[in-house]
Amino acid sequence: MSLLRSPSEIVDYMAHHGTEKARMPVWRLGLMAVLGGMFIGLGTLLAMEVAGGATGLAATNPGLVKLLFGAVFPLGFIAVTLTGVDLFTSNCAGGFTGWWQGGIGHKLLVRFWVISFVGNAIGAVATAWLFGLETHLLTSDAATQFLVNIAQGKVSHPFWMTFTKGLLANMLVCVASMQGYSAKDTFGRMLGIWFPVMAFVTLGMEHSIANLFIIPAAMMAGADISMSQFIIGNLIPATLGNLVGGALMIGLPYALIYLPARKSQPVSTAEPEVTQGCVPDLVP
Repeated sequence: MSLLRSPSEIVDYMAHHGTEKARMPVWRLGLMAVLGGMFIGLGTLLAMEVAGGATGLAATNPGLVKLLFGAVFPLGFIAVTLTGVDLFTSNCAGGFTGWWQGGIGHKLLVRFWVISFVGNAIGAVATAWLFGLETHLLTSDAATQFLVNIAQGKVSHPFWMTFTKGLLANMLVCVASMQGYSAKDTFGRMLGIWFPVMAFVTLGMEHSIANLFIIPAAMMAGADISMSQFIIGNLIPATLGNLVGGALMIGLPYALIYLPARKSQPVSTAEPEVTQGCVPDLVP
């Protein structure tokens, strides 16, 4: 018996799952999104503490510090996947394929993305304040300086650079999500998620939800970053890049390859059925 699902099963499930989540009541989807944002924040917090504390390593081999940061960071993504909560960035591909397949209309798709993003933002910022600042985990000299340096770098790039980094980040996040769908066992899901997420973090790409933890936490810790620098200089281009990377660079090609005959189907109002062979549980 194979431990992996086929690519066609993965894309079919991704579309069905995107449809299922898009149809959820606002309160349920919103609560899942808040938890998703909190888990991403907690994974980021752990990575900050571990990599930020490696000051000696940073002086001799900064590349290893980046790898260390990237290696620890996926904890949040794994928690989101295994506990079945919600993440905006993976929804960019899941929602798009659900729309392409005919399970939802464009208005429901936009609603889905907005609720998911807002809920993630609330969870990430709340985590930055409650677990980062109030516990003093991000107020030690080494961790704070590491956090502030990363945040200031993120708001200093040109719009197009941040957009492009956001695009690549979410291509890898959506690949991680699909690899998580592919496995039939817990360890396989974790491993499938870990490598692409580690790669985008180590490369220094831009993930809008993680940035909603990093930059507000740095601002709370005293970084000289204004709200306009945060929103205009990073959040908007990173979010747009994430959206394009997930929906058009991953969702669209895979829909064309594996769902070509289904675009013409009318939007259904019935509950979606998971294709046989695909996992029936909620995976973001």
